[in-house]
Amino acid sequence: MANLLEYKCPCCGGSLEFNAQAQKMACPYCGNEFDMATLASYDEALTSSGAEDQMNWQSETDDNWTADEVSGMVTYTCKSCGGEIVGDQTLGASSCPFCGNPVVMTGQFAGALRPDIVIPFKLDKEAAKAGLEKHLEGKKLLPKVFKSQNHIDEIKGVYIPFWLFDTDTSANIRYKATKERTWSDADYNYTETEYYSVMRSGTLDFDDVPVDGSSNIDNKLMESIEPFDTSEAVDFQTAYLSGYFANKYDETAEDCIPIANERIKKSTRDTFRETVKGYHSVSEEACSISFHNARSRYALYPAWLLSTTWSGQNFLFAMNGQTGKFVGNLPTDKGAYWKYYGIGAGVSAAIFNLIAWIAAGANFGASHIIIAVIAALLVGFLPVGVMKSGMTTVRHKTEAQNYIKKDSLNLTVAEDLYLYKNVEKRAKPKPAQNS
Repeated sequence: MANLLEYKCPCCGGSLEFNAQAQKMACPYCGNEFDMATLASYDEALTSSGAEDQMNWQSETDDNWTADEVSGMVTYTCKSCGGEIVGDQTLGASSCPFCGNPVVMTGQFAGALRPDIVIPFKLDKEAAKAGLEKHLEGKKLLPKVFKSQNHIDEIKGVYIPFWLFDTDTSANIRYKATKERTWSDADYNYTETEYYSVMRSGTLDFDDVPVDGSSNIDNKLMESIEPFDTSEAVDFQTAYLSGYFANKYDETAEDCIPIANERIKKSTRDTFRETVKGYHSVSEEACSISFHNARSRYALYPAWLLSTTWSGQNFLFAMNGQTGKFVGNLPTDKGAYWKYYGIGAGVSAAIFNLIAWIAAGANFGASHIIIAVIAALLVGFLPVGVMKSGMTTVRHKTEAQNYIKKDSLNLTVAEDLYLYKNVEKRAKPKPAQNS
């Protein structure tokens, strides 16, 4: 059975909400604020098995619905007005659609479902709106009507369930590396290549690598608003959820382990690779990585989600509720794309032709112009490519570099073994003979 918990103001009886700026519970009716410590007793409903249920939830069935539909839906009764709130089994906090009071489904965070920590919201809804405005600024490829006619369909603060993974890694990696030296004489160009076998072994520690535990949220979207600073995390209290939406996890720690493994292994390999220096080329030949003291914990992280519809498409944006990092993919105006491509190609063509004219002097001709134009057409894609990359800020994160424990890299083996060298010589081209 799930309880519906609502925080009442001791002064006027109004519903309390968590104020992100004050980091306190605040009453929107009488203006009084309350420290989180004074509300800790509310959480006894989560841990005390003898506590009496205040409200129950039940599955709503219909003769025309399938068993699968019924099993995924629950209803909650608002304690203030008696209205029914319908949601799925991952809904943890919401607001009553009839009276607007914030409610927390305490049963969703009881027992094993109780998060270990929570990072409270530090930024409010106005900051999220301002974040969207800033996100749209300076985007030259953005259709003008998207910004002028765009309106936010929905904006909500949501506590997202995350699994945090800590582990100590040990790695043994072998590389093939080369050094090159070149010189010339009257007849030949020489290239000397030295080959080395490079060994690196040691340990590296990771703390709080996050993986989104909700199947309802795009992993790439949550990865893109990282990092979160867990030094500002606090012990979980349901009071932090009041006034916000919240989901419980529906993907277990075991479900999320493959993603954590991918990120940790990638950053371990990258970190060890950075210790191999002084070579012209380095390629990995063999790699073995092991985890030790691997552990996970459950956390709720704050995020603002904004959605808007334009030209028949839905665009979803997200802002880190702690740091303010804002992401979201944007549409591209094809006309603006080709306009800026033309400008870039035209400027490049003028520059290349000038360079060719200076270099060729009296021999400057049509062939130089054709080469310069072809080069300019290719180079013209560079500036618009940079502009277009700025329109796509939601990306899959494959590394965990932000979660490496400071000064934890410990190299136990750092050997660079010289193997052999090879010298290649190439004859210089003979100058053309004048007839």
